[in-house]
Amino acid sequence: MRNETAMQDVDSNSMEVALTALAKSIARCTEDGELFTTPIPALSLFRRDRPTEPFSGMYEPSICLIAQGSKRVLLGDDTYVYDAHNYLITSVHLPTIVEILEASPQKPYLGLRLKLDLREISQLMVDSNLPQPRAQQSSRGMATGEVTLPLLNAFQRLIELLADEKDIPILAPVIEREIIYRLLVGDQGARLRQIASAGSQSQQIARAIDWLKSNYAQPLHIEDLAEQARMSSSTFHHHFRSMTALSPLQFQKQLRLNEARRLMLTERLDAATAAFNVGYESPSQFSREYNRLFGAPPLRDISHLRQIAAGQRA
Repeated sequence: MRNETAMQDVDSNSMEVALTALAKSIARCTEDGELFTTPIPALSLFRRDRPTEPFSGMYEPSICLIAQGSKRVLLGDDTYVYDAHNYLITSVHLPTIVEILEASPQKPYLGLRLKLDLREISQLMVDSNLPQPRAQQSSRGMATGEVTLPLLNAFQRLIELLADEKDIPILAPVIEREIIYRLLVGDQGARLRQIASAGSQSQQIARAIDWLKSNYAQPLHIEDLAEQARMSSSTFHHHFRSMTALSPLQFQKQLRLNEARRLMLTERLDAATAAFNVGYESPSQFSREYNRLFGAPPLRDISHLRQIAAGQRA
């Protein structure tokens, strides 16, 4: 028992050392409020020096890992809170509400995101002879998993490549492949294997999600999407909600509203024009649904977001 306790202490100390090193590596590359896109195409780094208000965001297939701080993610009625000891894995595109919970100038929030290519996951499943998942109910497209020391070490080596970019083309793909393997054999591996398996119900729903993301301004016909997924309308609706925590109509609505918010904030479109561009025919309906999702009508919300951005730059 004493030896077992000693081993646990060693493992815990090793994790803390690895997390501290990873936090320092991310801090060297980032500034407050910055999304740092790196020379490694799939890798992005994040830093916040203070907690944030809830903000909308589209998660894509990826693993998100926090070296310091914590975050809350809302997906439909589901809530995911994670910190340095848990990663967040997303297997499909999902509209979310995000909030940084723990951050300060002395101890900023420091995180990273690595995009996942489902084709690479499928190929690695074949190369490593991993078993195909059993046919089962479509599972949620977002989950948290336990961070392990090998996973931390792999991410540390990946970030260290940023110091000498000539090594990136050769070594980054090797390390990314290792990270995917660690995920496939980890506690969320079955979820990843399911979505990456050709012909699975999860993969069919993922394709429908990709279509919605590219065609959010078009009228939504559930029967056509269900036919593409080779399911009945009721079966499609059930599996879609299982993966996304939203109905197809709710999913499309959030895509539209998030894009309209972006157009008003970054392209400076007025509310009526933004609403029309994302597929709304009624400005009043757009304003009602916008208020319901973001907690304020468009003009007030955008003004508030600009004030926050100005305060961060000051």
